[in-house]
Amino acid sequence: MGTWKTRGLRGSTLEELINRSNEGYREKGLALIQKIPTPITPISIEKESRHITLAYFDQKSTVDYIGAVQGIPICFDAKECGANTFPLQNIHAHQVTFMEEFERQGGIAFIILSYTHKNELYYLPFAHLKEYWKRMEDGGRKSFTYDEVDKSWKIGSCRDILVHYLEMIQKDLTGRD
Repeated sequence: MGTWKTRGLRGSTLEELINRSNEGYREKGLALIQKIPTPITPISIEKESRHITLAYFDQKSTVDYIGAVQGIPICFDAKECGANTFPLQNIHAHQVTFMEEFERQGGIAFIILSYTHKNELYYLPFAHLKEYWKRMEDGGRKSFTYDEVDKSWKIGSCRDILVHYLEMIQKDLTGRD
């Protein structure tokens, strides 16, 4: 599969914020969301610190998080973007397929997208991702821009929940009725 060096830590700040938010949701009985670890095989380990410095992915990962919110299955991926253009190559075809199949089973799939240079987070419903993906497959842009993202899907914080995405899931559900 792919090789992992330090770039594997990209997105770790966003993931830490999401992990803390998920703990808050669990403590409040609102949701049970789990981070899915990416299985790796270590190749090189630094002797003193015992840190993995080189590894291979054992298999293709599906999404970063999976769980349930008030009985509704959800899955999502966390992505960071340091520019106004998000390259769709940062999302893999097998992830899109998994999310599509997940939604077909009655679940909700989405991306939490962090524009790090703007300090803004957005909930990207799978339907929106699928539009961008189809455009790419049809020979169009291989990315989408910040301006294309619907700003009504901006994720805020609420007291101790730093990435309060449950409101956006409710909005996503309402839009499906």
